[in-house]
Amino acid sequence: VQLVESGGGLVQPGGSLRLSCAASGLTFRRYDMSWYRQAPGLERELVAGISNSGGSTNYADSVKGRFTVSRDNAKNTVTLQMNSLKPEDTAVYYCYARSAGGPIYWGQGTQVTVSS
Repeated sequence: VQLVESGGGLVQPGGSLRLSCAASGLTFRRYDMSWYRQAPGLERELVAGISNSGGSTNYADSVKGRFTVSRDNAKNTVTLQMNSLKPEDTAVYYCYARSAGGPIYWGQGTQVTVSS
């Protein structure tokens, strides 16, 4: 199983980034998918999640109204659209897959830096 994140980088405050996670080696449509992030010195935290069908999403309060999570089960991808980025959004962002009663998987992470 592989989860490969892409789309991170350096962006100015107020800017946007689009992160993608490409999954392989698993039956993607059976997995709830999430994005987590971890900033230096802090614990990893949930940013956004989407159910296996895409019918349900949830967000951390800190990103509500700015971030949008979506998925394409035909392409085995999950995306995090991040708008109005703030310096406090700076972190390594991780893709996470979980199936009911089954194993969990993590991606390797992609760095997002918000700075002027």
